[in-house]
Amino acid sequence: MTLHKNRAIADKKRHDQPGAHRHAVLASGIAHRHFNVRDVIPQRQLLTWRDQVGHIIDVLPSRTQIENPFYAAIDRYEVGNMMLTDCRSDAMLLERSVARISTDNIRGYAFHVFLEGGIATVAGRYQISGKAPSRASILVLDMNQPVRMQRTASRMLTLFAPRAIVEASFPDAESMHGRVLEDDTALMQLLIDHVTALNQQLPSMSAGAANQGMVVAVELLTATFYKQAGLHGSARAAARAALFGLVRRYIRANLHQSQLSPERLLDSLQLPRSTLYNMFAHEGGLGAYIRNCRLREAADELVKFPDRAVLEIAYGLGFKSAQDFSRAFRRAYDMAPQDLRNHASQRRVQHTPDSCV
Repeated sequence: MTLHKNRAIADKKRHDQPGAHRHAVLASGIAHRHFNVRDVIPQRQLLTWRDQVGHIIDVLPSRTQIENPFYAAIDRYEVGNMMLTDCRSDAMLLERSVARISTDNIRGYAFHVFLEGGIATVAGRYQISGKAPSRASILVLDMNQPVRMQRTASRMLTLFAPRAIVEASFPDAESMHGRVLEDDTALMQLLIDHVTALNQQLPSMSAGAANQGMVVAVELLTATFYKQAGLHGSARAAARAALFGLVRRYIRANLHQSQLSPERLLDSLQLPRSTLYNMFAHEGGLGAYIRNCRLREAADELVKFPDRAVLEIAYGLGFKSAQDFSRAFRRAYDMAPQDLRNHASQRRVQHTPDSCV
């Protein structure tokens, strides 16, 4: 076998690998992983990246993007049940669909701190859209809710935190989903400085110090969104959080009761109408919140109980007819209930590598 042929085989093997990987457990016990696509042939770079992040979110590439070189690299640091990533990438369209949510167990929050670039558009449950920011910005995603977003070429630090930790700081955390925060306040700058310094120092930190740094980052992040929501006083914030928690628990406990409605909730909890309606204004209204909770539960039941009739699930969650349920489901998730079932079934048989965004 000639030297030229040996080199050709070696090059092919190198290009067949899914990118450049580096795994390590640091002396402190922090797990570190590095990945990039630089050693992949150009026509496979975006698809290789899609395979890597597919465990959490779908990359939706165009034909032009696939045919051209694509740059992406990520460093991931895991400390207990929290994680910080440093990602650089070209522009891409990303989606976390209800079918994916209903077939995985990822339920935490992701805080994207953009140091360069940002979000061109983001559409979640309420179709929130914006423009590419001109300075540092933060995007919050509740991984239990669907989202579709166009990201520009960017560098971002992402903190992944469990629901319990985030909701201990901000019980109304679900309402942050899809929100882009962009300002130049002292609190925002303190947050960016803290997350940036944490990312730089993680390789030399102890696991305990790293975990504490991540917890502080979550507290700063939620405090920033508290300020945006106008909840400046601790007593006011605590009272609002307690009331929201009470109402949310009541709604979730009664999703399968056909009588559940804003009026029934007012009668049962004896809360002032204006207080209750103002509390859910950012959710599109109390009625919209109840319907969205029912649709989210329906999506889970369609996947968990494949032999249960769609109509049975719809009636069990208070929908008056198959047509009403189907229309609402299509508006919320851009697919029919049976299509979700079929898509989820296909996802179960697919193998995707463990990774992160």
